[in-house]
Amino acid sequence: MTTLWERSRQVAVQAILDTAVRLFAEQGYEQTTIAQIAREAGISQRSLFRYFGTKEDLVCGDQEALGELLKRTVEQQPAEMTAWDALRAGFEAILTANHPPERALELSRLIFDTPSLHARYIEKRLRWQAELVPVIRARLRNGPGRPAPDTRAKAIVATVFACIDTATELWARHDGRIDLADLYDQCLATVRDHG
Repeated sequence: MTTLWERSRQVAVQAILDTAVRLFAEQGYEQTTIAQIAREAGISQRSLFRYFGTKEDLVCGDQEALGELLKRTVEQQPAEMTAWDALRAGFEAILTANHPPERALELSRLIFDTPSLHARYIEKRLRWQAELVPVIRARLRNGPGRPAPDTRAKAIVATVFACIDTATELWARHDGRIDLADLYDQCLATVRDHG
């Protein structure tokens, strides 16, 4: 059961996010200042920074927490599940962990349309990849003629991230009219197709 303090915090976070996303849509991410967001949300800049560490966190969310959720979900998948399927389960878990689909769509558009945000997004995703490699390596068995588990793990993780990012960008460009999971499956099938 959530406490009154937790519910109050969730309401405050949602109000700040609503204000920030509206301002970003109206005048652009780069042109919107923290001072404007705080003023419009009716709070001080100091209070805003208690909820969000940086301006980027307003769009990208708590990437450390999401990265941990992704890693934990992948680790918790049954041992017999393939590395590919375990990673897919992880991404399904984080897809709307912070936001409902409509908000995730708005934020994805912002990320892919704003070069500085996109660069920060990629930087954080590279950290996620590095943290997932040992988890995936532990799932892989090394057989005759197969590359070493480290090589395979890195390649699988990088491929899955590339497919997720491609699918998410296409989903945002099509205003969410195409199912994100289907787009991901299509991207992965294309990469894994040996024919």
